[in-house]
Amino acid sequence: MEWAEKACEALMAKFEPENLPPDRFHYHQGVFLSGMEKCWQATGKQAYLDYIKRWVDSQVLEDGSIRKYHADELDDIQPGILLFNLYEQTEDERYAKALHTLVPLLKAWKKNPSGGFWHKERYPNQMWLDGLYMAGPIAVQYAKTFGASEYFDLMTFQALLMAEHTHDPKTGLLYHGWDETKAAPWADPVTGRAPEFWGRAIGWYAVAVLDMFEYLPEDHLDKPKLVRILQDLLVALTKYQDAVTGLWYQVVDKGDRPDNWLENSCSSLYAYAIAKAVRMGYLDARYLPYAWKGYQGVIDTLTFDENGHVVIGRICIGTGIGDYAHYIARPTSENDLHGAGAFLLLCAEMDRAADRSS
Repeated sequence: MEWAEKACEALMAKFEPENLPPDRFHYHQGVFLSGMEKCWQATGKQAYLDYIKRWVDSQVLEDGSIRKYHADELDDIQPGILLFNLYEQTEDERYAKALHTLVPLLKAWKKNPSGGFWHKERYPNQMWLDGLYMAGPIAVQYAKTFGASEYFDLMTFQALLMAEHTHDPKTGLLYHGWDETKAAPWADPVTGRAPEFWGRAIGWYAVAVLDMFEYLPEDHLDKPKLVRILQDLLVALTKYQDAVTGLWYQVVDKGDRPDNWLENSCSSLYAYAIAKAVRMGYLDARYLPYAWKGYQGVIDTLTFDENGHVVIGRICIGTGIGDYAHYIARPTSENDLHGAGAFLLLCAEMDRAADRSS
């Protein structure tokens, strides 16, 4: 938790909560503040909860409407996950009203011919792995919180459809996306699949399934299939962990290429998912060392700025679907919000793992 708190302090020093970019209700802030929420849960430090609340209150108005968001992009559904805890802590109805605005959008979401959610309006028929993280956990928690069980089925269907059409039996990995119509410039003309296994997208999928399991009924008909998908994916990922650093590559299965590079946000998400799967009983404890090695690999890359604030580097910026050259050419950033969020999730989960072993 000391590393997590250093990361929170670095970002809190850089941004007033109202100024977290971009200037709308968006997953960049959502994933970072989700990580901070776990730090608050672990430490009880009021400053973290206050920071989260200030950002949410800058976006969610008194009547529960949301100041600025794109109602046709899954990325702008995700930060609604922060509303559950605020509603529980404050009993302020605006947070419930905002949830009742956001989540029902999914019932009318545009879908491909098989019923899969479009990632965004401007990407017709494209399903991206990232999208499950944006919509799955919030919808499943909403189902549990408000007794709206139809969302359980809606989101397990999305998770299964996505895995069915992105899974590669040779590697065990998931391709970044799938276009059933094969119209996207990146789509394979036969399968409609994206050409590569992009690091962070696979991480979002694994994290989403685990987060959904926290609220999905144990006896849900789709759960056994999702458990197998999750297990197979996480075990496959252990085979691609860099033996020296413990990190994973930007393009996961091509670590032998000299221009490929080790990336911190996917490494954080994979280690988090492996550790959480062990804790929740979905993976054998023998896999926990892979998570510890990934965690240490990320820690080994950290530096400090002139003010003594921690700097998380090697974070790929936001990325669409493309070919190998596209992913390799993507710029990296430091203390990027979704990279910092992934790091906070990792630290919080490894802190729990340390507690269990002590």
